Amino acid sequence: MNIQITPTKKVILLLGISPLFFCVFGAFAQNVKLTYVESDENFANPERGFYIPLQTKASNFVELDEAKLKAYRTQPQLLNGATYHVRVTLIYRSYELDLFKDKPLSDSFLQKLQHDFDAVRNAGLKLILRFAYTNTSHGGDCKDQYGICPPYGDAPVHVVLQHIAQLKQLFHKNADVIALLQQGFIGIWGENYFTDYFGSLSNDGAGRATDSDWQQRNKVLKKLLWALPPDRMVQVRTPQIKQRYVYGARASSGEEPMELKEAFTKSDKARIGFHNDCFLSGPDDYGTFYDYGSSASKRDTANYCLRKYFEADSRYVAVGGETCDDAYSPENDCEPAGHAEKEMRSMHYSYLNASYNNSVNNDWETMGCMRSIEQKLGYRFALKNATLPKKVKRGANLNIELEIENSGYASPFNSRPVQLILRNATTGKSTSFEFNTTIQNWFTGSIILSQHFEIPASFEKGAYELLINLPDQYKDLQNDPAYSIRLANKDVWEEATGYNSLGHSIIVE
Repeated sequence: MNIQITPTKKVILLLGISPLFFCVFGAFAQNVKLTYVESDENFANPERGFYIPLQTKASNFVELDEAKLKAYRTQPQLLNGATYHVRVTLIYRSYELDLFKDKPLSDSFLQKLQHDFDAVRNAGLKLILRFAYTNTSHGGDCKDQYGICPPYGDAPVHVVLQHIAQLKQLFHKNADVIALLQQGFIGIWGENYFTDYFGSLSNDGAGRATDSDWQQRNKVLKKLLWALPPDRMVQVRTPQIKQRYVYGARASSGEEPMELKEAFTKSDKARIGFHNDCFLSGPDDYGTFYDYGSSASKRDTANYCLRKYFEADSRYVAVGGETCDDAYSPENDCEPAGHAEKEMRSMHYSYLNASYNNSVNNDWETMGCMRSIEQKLGYRFALKNATLPKKVKRGANLNIELEIENSGYASPFNSRPVQLILRNATTGKSTSFEFNTTIQNWFTGSIILSQHFEIPASFEKGAYELLINLPDQYKDLQNDPAYSIRLANKDVWEEATGYNSLGHSIIVE
């Protein structure tokens, strides 16, 4: 018989004791190893997946309807020509500030924003936020390749900064239901391209942004990072926007991406993610991966460098967006004809628009990769196995080892606790212990949780179920199961509590 000699078994052999005797009669006899069955079910999980876009404008503000929001989460939705159904946890909320291009935000407008936040919270959803001054373009006598001409209709920098300062209090009060904030504010649709005041990136004018243009843009991004709580990220439209903020107005497209040691530190660099509003639309995604120049350099292609930067940096920040044009077919199709999933995986996508562009998205349904995309956007955690004790004495350590697999494209971008729950089988009383782990570091692949938990000497004796809870980081949401992560296993999810059962009980002596 071949026996793998572990350090513990080496000690046993030196003592002249059979390893088999130790397994049967020693400490190993106090443990059981469980294997879990993965589920193929599609289900909603917080801060990931497809989103539903809901836009409104200050001049005709339509407040969010709480009943409709609840249905978005609990009932399959078919949207805007889609051939696939979604259940969502994310709402993209775009606010067009058309009334406030030259004045402060009004109290009534801010009150309506608060109503929206409350409705989202009551529905068990979260928001991807963006503010812009105009969502309308027009043509004219200009040289732009897209036929969009000035004036574009956004607001000057001093107005933008004033509005962000006004929004700070609301951002902090409602951070629990803000998944992400997109930079917005600058240009049509808040996409930082067609702008009257920040150096338009259109080829109709100078054809490049100056150092002063980048510095003005950086002021807005800096103000947004200041206005948000430090545990929330701001997404920018292109990777170059982040490079020119972190490394300066003349930063090159070859700047180094973040490293693991810098990630999730709440620094500005760690809090800037990406949204690609023309995902898989062409070789450079309609200018997403393009160098728009500076005072010292002309605009130029930079597709290779910026893609490599995006792929590496995106491992540690939030990434999402929408498709916008099916002209790039078959490249934007399922494998093997296209590379849709490969791109989502390499660029760590957590969410996409379920409403636009369904000329692209519907192909994924027809070609057979939509189910995989629905499951793998963001994270998808499944228990593989667990080594658990049969009993533990009060005042002693409870030793837990779990193996979890993340088959998703990304790790969670917002922090949350990972809790071991002991629930008394007689009284139903639950006690939580926290794992010493950072869930944002649960990247694609295997995760091992191994920890000793000290059971207090005063702990009540009895039989206890073991469960895992991954609740929201904000205390006011921690008892709402809508905000807890569900593991992708059969027979583990408790919908009423948001707990995931380990299928095992221990005796506390």
